[in-house]
Amino acid sequence: MATSRVPAAVDALLAILGAAPGLTGVLVLDGPPTVNLTQRERVYVGWLPEGGPAVTLTQDFNAAGARTRDENFSIVGYAEVWSGGTDMQPMRSRVFELVAEIETALRATDAAPEAPTLNGAVLWSHLTAGDLFQDQTTEGARAGLNFTVACRARI
Repeated sequence: MATSRVPAAVDALLAILGAAPGLTGVLVLDGPPTVNLTQRERVYVGWLPEGGPAVTLTQDFNAAGARTRDENFSIVGYAEVWSGGTDMQPMRSRVFELVAEIETALRATDAAPEAPTLNGAVLWSHLTAGDLFQDQTTEGARAGLNFTVACRARI
């Protein structure tokens, strides 16, 4: 019996985003960066630049008898876009386009009916929250958008 659906859900989210047509050419990373990355468009799953937990979760009994449990959890992520220039507007627009592609990838379609369940890992998932960050660095304008994928599972 599984103690949590978190590992399966994170793995499925990475697979879904890695295969999303709207994210072609975007580097999708599992957790924090491990090398100096030169790719200018990135999506991190389970990591935020300011730190904090990769996933927060709660569990409770589903019903009397304690045979099953409900698990609610949120997977954090971060999308970022860099440029070599100083114009922030295109970076801001593009990072929202990336997160829109993430949201689209989590919706059911004829081709991907299991997307909202993270390929069966959870009962449902959806994009729920975000925070926009903008700055200018020696490498140019950068826009980043935190996002949260909320999930409910039965274990």
